[in-house]
Amino acid sequence: MKYNILICDDEKDIVNALKIYLSQEDYILHTAYNGRQALDVIERENIDIILLDIMMPEMDGLETITKLREHYNLPVILLTAKSEDTDKILGLNLGADDYITKPFNAMEVIARVRSQLRRYKQLGGAPSASPSTYQIGNIMLDNSEKTVTVDGKAVNLTPTEYAILFLLMKNPNKVFSPEEIYVAVRGELPYGAEGTIAVHVRHIREKIEINPAEPRFLKAVWGQGYKLEG
Repeated sequence: MKYNILICDDEKDIVNALKIYLSQEDYILHTAYNGRQALDVIERENIDIILLDIMMPEMDGLETITKLREHYNLPVILLTAKSEDTDKILGLNLGADDYITKPFNAMEVIARVRSQLRRYKQLGGAPSASPSTYQIGNIMLDNSEKTVTVDGKAVNLTPTEYAILFLLMKNPNKVFSPEEIYVAVRGELPYGAEGTIAVHVRHIREKIEINPAEPRFLKAVWGQGYKLEG
């Protein structure tokens, strides 16, 4: 199966470099140079993942994520400069799934794209004897349909948020450290990036909890990690 990848950056040299890196993987590559163009491509094409720069003219990456998440759940990998740490965290809060810091190398780009595509398309695939539906309280997760509902109402999760919730719902009351969650959903060691899990957990709480500040289900265990209490 060939995946459609959208590369969006206002610097044409970066776009061309990413095209060279990713052309090794037999992907179908699409390009855009600002957020408006990216959204137009997504409306026309069946895009599977987007590599998105933060600082762009006309519509920057953060505004693009906000618009994108109104209708789409496809994975978003931010392309960030080292000086954009605040924007990086804001991007994760808005629904980005991962980030790559410039300057980047080919192997890192390929590995992160593979990881996101694998999780987006296959995460949670289980033997037929395993259940496909999980419920804790008023939260229902249907892994065959890749959907989550709360009180019967659909919840719009990003692929990373879905992966974390699925892991916790499969293992109710079990505490996972941020490092364990990172490895489970990304398939690689965090190397200091496990702090991003807290951002995703906070985002999940905002979507599934009545009062995210006092969560009933998705709880932190001080000094250990997170669990879904059932």
